[in-house]
Amino acid sequence: MQCVPYAREISGIQIRGDAHTWWNTAQGRYQCSHIPKVGAVLVLSKTQRLKYGHVAVVKNVIDSRTIEVAHSNWGGDRKTRSINYRRMPVRDVSAGNDWSQVRFWHYPSGTYGSIYPVSGFIYPEKLY
Repeated sequence: MQCVPYAREISGIQIRGDAHTWWNTAQGRYQCSHIPKVGAVLVLSKTQRLKYGHVAVVKNVIDSRTIEVAHSNWGGDRKTRSINYRRMPVRDVSAGNDWSQVRFWHYPSGTYGSIYPVSGFIYPEKLY
């Protein structure tokens, strides 16, 4: 399953389109912030490596720098991308602790992986 339908299904946020478009699409429709909250959708920006961006749903806030997310279609090969991860650690590595850059846990190596830019968090509460 791709990350977008998986995030839509478990968050209830009814946005369609590539993952990187969720942040702009949510403006004025859903509450948005740069603070993680259980149930919010974490939106990763489009990059050369993430051509469509990525979305994941916050399942647990561990501390000011660490959350756990549920997401799908993530990993370096077909095998890891076919897994629906229910609780993957994500760490804020931004200089200002503002969740603008994160690293996802990489299970095969037992370490955090590459740094990815974050657009923000979309909360499931609609504005209208």
